[in-house]
Amino acid sequence: MVHHNECPLCSSDKISFFLRCRDHLFSKEDFNLFKCSTCDFVFTQDHPGEQDIGKYYESDDYISHDDKAKGFSNRIYLLVRDKMLNKKRKIVERATALKGANLLDIGSGTGYFAGTMKKAGWKVTGIEPNKKASDYGAARFSLEMVRPEQISELPDNSFNCITMWHVLEHFQEPFKYAIEIKRLLKPDGLCIAALPNNNSFDSAYYGILWAAYDVPRHLWHFNPSTFKLFSEKAGFRIVEIINLPLDVFYISILGEKNKGSKLPFIMGLIMGAWFALKSAKRKNKSSSLIYILRKSID
Repeated sequence: MVHHNECPLCSSDKISFFLRCRDHLFSKEDFNLFKCSTCDFVFTQDHPGEQDIGKYYESDDYISHDDKAKGFSNRIYLLVRDKMLNKKRKIVERATALKGANLLDIGSGTGYFAGTMKKAGWKVTGIEPNKKASDYGAARFSLEMVRPEQISELPDNSFNCITMWHVLEHFQEPFKYAIEIKRLLKPDGLCIAALPNNNSFDSAYYGILWAAYDVPRHLWHFNPSTFKLFSEKAGFRIVEIINLPLDVFYISILGEKNKGSKLPFIMGLIMGAWFALKSAKRKNKSSSLIYILRKSID
């Protein structure tokens, strides 16, 4: 288990217990979240290390590693995913003002986003630690896939855009990955990262049952304030924040399922719509956010 004696973000020793959450997906184990009183960063304390975390992704219900829709919630996930693929492509192309350039997708899963970008004419490289998911993406979409440990072998300044769709929160050492991302981006390149927002309306409502805590797979729990601090320390600046609108419905459905609701799908849609309406004018309270980053000028 990995234990932190100080805040992983600001290095303050003023950290204390915040919440105790359950792994509803796989192990049914409980894990503690700690919070830093200096910078308000929340992180999973005593989480499995690199050698042990893999088993927590082995559930058939971990849908980003398995293209089979087992269960009603996962069928909803796949429906939402398919609706979002072109939206994500448009976000990348609008932000970069490019088409057909070089893109690195970190945490490619089964390769659907990378495949969408390739079909649109981009030269795409994917990184995915799960071999089953990586092999699937490579075979189905003819993608160039590399293992995470091979990221250091990729050449400097080789990508116009690097994407991470709900990936950074899984990294054991996010600052080390940030160094590689900065190295790999062209001088005018963009990094686009989507993350759950632990300061959202749905997080406040569901509390320890909020599905996006997703312990122990999610190690770091960001919001706009703490991600801004992370970005600056990693040598980036945030140039835009975009709401990821459909995530709140899926997260709310899972939250209702975690609550033991008799009608999790219906209640999740109702609550998701309410949270989406409330956050329409308060983007920073949205369930998920997309951050568009540029390298800071040294």
